[in-house]
Amino acid sequence: MDTISTIILAGALIIIMLGMGLSLHMADFKRIFRYPKAIFIGLTNQLMLLPLIGLGITWLFPMQSEIAIGVMILAACPGGPTSNLISHLAKADLALSVTLTAFSSLITILTIPFIVNFALEYFLGVGQVVELNVLSTIVQIFVIVVIPIIIGMWVRKYRPRFADSMAKPVRIASGVVLGLIIVGLVIKERTNFVSFFEKAGIAALVLNVATMVLGYFSAKLFGLGKKAARSIAIESGIQNGTLAITIAVVLLHNSAFAIVPAVYSLLMFLTGGIVIYWFNREDR
Repeated sequence: MDTISTIILAGALIIIMLGMGLSLHMADFKRIFRYPKAIFIGLTNQLMLLPLIGLGITWLFPMQSEIAIGVMILAACPGGPTSNLISHLAKADLALSVTLTAFSSLITILTIPFIVNFALEYFLGVGQVVELNVLSTIVQIFVIVVIPIIIGMWVRKYRPRFADSMAKPVRIASGVVLGLIIVGLVIKERTNFVSFFEKAGIAALVLNVATMVLGYFSAKLFGLGKKAARSIAIESGIQNGTLAITIAVVLLHNSAFAIVPAVYSLLMFLTGGIVIYWFNREDR
């Protein structure tokens, strides 16, 4: 991908993270003391079980090394702004959803480089490994993810009316830009995309559905309420496809690694819509 496309992709994620920051308060980060069990279960699913399930899927389904690495990159990027939107529409516990997204976004700054490096070494082999500089990756993710969130929260605190007025336009702009990114990837890989979809589509769908089901029933197993279980299911099953694409293209400079996140970003809206319909029907 050329320099301009790389800049646009990084800018898109910055806009999305800024929009997320506009909806956050400092109180959101204090909820961990109010929801210790729910937070623990949610973060365990996101940060530990999700990568293990991703690795299991690469064993279960025959796939090219680039596709397998894409699965692991995606599994290393839990949460994201889309999960908050789906939680809201599914009448889940939005406060819990936002808190899990915020904490997982901060923690994955440290976990992403190690998971991605493991995937590169495991699937490409020692002689072919593309080294991911851990410190550099942490710094880049901090600049792209954390700083925009902090700026958004600052605006929310000191200019609440402006934050309220900008929240919807920023979400719309984020969706449009993400759509353009996915279309661009499809066009760039158009000769291979159908075959990639055949190879990566099932893996991406299984990752999405399996982690969502695991999230829901693990929450119910530990006695959490209906709304909390919904949030943990959505947070466990909806990954940050934009961040995964950014890591693949901007940090690793390999658009083939972005095929799984791109396919996933299309599928998650389908499964997310089904979840929203199902939970709303359950309430009725």
